Amino acid sequence: MKKFILPLLAAGLMLGSCASKKDLTDCQKDFRSLQEKYQQSQVDLATANTRLAAADEKLTGLYAELRDQKKANKELQKSLDLSINQGGANVSKLVDEISASNKYIKQLVDAKSKSDSLNVVLTNNLTRSLSKEELKDVDVKVLKGVVYISLNDNMLYKSGSYEISPAAASTLQKIAKIITDYKDYEVLIEGNTDNVPINKTNIRNNWDLSALRASSVVQELQNKYGVNPSRLTAGGRGEYNPVADNDTEAGRAKNRRTQIIITPKLDQFLELIDKAPETDE
Repeated sequence: MKKFILPLLAAGLMLGSCASKKDLTDCQKDFRSLQEKYQQSQVDLATANTRLAAADEKLTGLYAELRDQKKANKELQKSLDLSINQGGANVSKLVDEISASNKYIKQLVDAKSKSDSLNVVLTNNLTRSLSKEELKDVDVKVLKGVVYISLNDNMLYKSGSYEISPAAASTLQKIAKIITDYKDYEVLIEGNTDNVPINKTNIRNNWDLSALRASSVVQELQNKYGVNPSRLTAGGRGEYNPVADNDTEAGRAKNRRTQIIITPKLDQFLELIDKAPETDE
């Protein structure tokens, strides 16, 4: 009897061990799946926030343009009434002026709507291309129709230097692709520092440091990633454009940043200005 009981017990223990190992494997798979869903939800949340900010900005702009249009129409209507009362009004001419004014305003609204839509797509594409780790060092915003990409200096440059860090290669490559894809945009690279004086023999002050860092990014985008240099501008603002208090280390860290500012080409808007309805003095 004992000879039969011992093999049965051993077989039972082996089956129990296999079942526990399978359960553990299944749990690990479920955990990885949930982790991936969580990371994707973070990216989707960042995208949704960007789209919401762009929508709010667009709505504010349209309200302002609507107020301006109403004001212009009111002034034209006053002129029309005055001219009629004086008996010397050219009604047809005034109606044409109102029509031309409304047409021009519509052109501006359409241009702004197109720009806002492109900015949302641009921002979404950039946000989706960045990893969760990269998003910790990169802040993407749309303000008044302009895309601002703010890069953390600790990630972007070697310590105490204006040389690009190898750690920034992946992020700059993704930003360069977005810039290359959207050819109708100008790109300003703007360096910013905190208010702590620089102590380097070859750098006179924070003006120099901020400009040199911006220039380094411009040359990296041009030489390494093939961005057309005619679209790029490098500028330094030194310590004079802070976004936080320089009295704390956390505040100084926020102020040490490089911004990549992407805007529609100015000549597109200048063309619209050239088409504005002419008025007699």
